[in-house]
Amino acid sequence: MRAAVPLGLLLVFQLAALQRVGAQTADEIVSKVLNARGGLSKIKAVQSQRIIGTIYFNADMHGPFLAEFQRPGKMRNEVTVQDKTVVRTFDGRDSGWQINPFDGKNAPEPMSAEDVKNALSESDFDGPIVDANAKGNTIEYVGMEKVEGRDAHKLKVTHKDGKVFYYSFDAETFLLAKWLGTREVNGQEVTWETFFHDYREVAGLKFPFELVSDSPGTEYTQKITVDKIEVDPQIDDSHFKKPPAPAASSAPAPPSW
Repeated sequence: MRAAVPLGLLLVFQLAALQRVGAQTADEIVSKVLNARGGLSKIKAVQSQRIIGTIYFNADMHGPFLAEFQRPGKMRNEVTVQDKTVVRTFDGRDSGWQINPFDGKNAPEPMSAEDVKNALSESDFDGPIVDANAKGNTIEYVGMEKVEGRDAHKLKVTHKDGKVFYYSFDAETFLLAKWLGTREVNGQEVTWETFFHDYREVAGLKFPFELVSDSPGTEYTQKITVDKIEVDPQIDDSHFKKPPAPAASSAPAPPSW
């Protein structure tokens, strides 16, 4: 006669089994995602990137943007609208600078502690699922969802600082289709989502050349069209240090982004 397994213990066994299945599914999805991008070895071999394109806030307010990245964790962003240029630089360690003439600040100012924390995340051009454990990030498989009419695998990524973001990958291509999270707009945290389109291959890696963003239930929108992506360009280290102040301008301010 077989001994009965206590109900509580059985539930523990079942929960452990479900956790193992979920973890395995997340690992499998991550593996397929990295392969779809071009392979982990190629991703980690890249030492620098430069992205050039145009950013649109609406039909009347748009302009060129530049993003530069260099290991370890260095970053520079420039956005020009109505002859005013917003600049953000980060040295990859603990110092960052920003110029925002739309706030009446034409001289570079040091980033706040919160801005530095955000810059540390933004400057990771590998993304949070590469070496997730080493970065202190945890990844959970949420399930399937529809993204612009196509099936997608949804992953929940919890960063070591507790922030949670969702990444949805196309079920056929395993390329990133949607990002969902929060961002600060006018001092308030709002839900933000970005859709990724027009993937092209550059130096053996796949990159989206169109990013369309919005905040559901608000008027905030943003679109980026990429003109050029450079892999391993030579970037002078001064680009990631304190920037010079731009020329003054009296043009009106665009919407917050």
